[in-house]
Amino acid sequence: MNNENQNIEYKRIWQDDNLKSICAFANAQGGVMYIGIDDDGQVLGLDNVHKWQEDIPNKIVQNLGIVCEINTQEEFGKTYLEINVQPSNVPISYKGIYYVRSGATKQELKGTALQQFLLVK
Repeated sequence: MNNENQNIEYKRIWQDDNLKSICAFANAQGGVMYIGIDDDGQVLGLDNVHKWQEDIPNKIVQNLGIVCEINTQEEFGKTYLEINVQPSNVPISYKGIYYVRSGATKQELKGTALQQFLLVK
């Protein structure tokens, strides 16, 4: 697996806090989040993958108003999820806060950076 970068993020498990990173991808150039892989790119796998395949898309739509492609992948007999986030041409917020992907991190936009971001979008 590649290292985390501008367009790739690994998460061991799903937490609703991951919605911030999905928001950040949508506000930047898009990206892929893998659930069931650690920060070193090692596949750990997920339990209840089919449940997550239903729950995660609903959480994304309800909280961010966007639809992402979610696929199951398998490696070494372990199943993980791949969430493909397309770049949005309108600003996307999570709980009223705007995030953008910068390098391998998500940044909360505030002040002048937020103003410029909203004007450009």
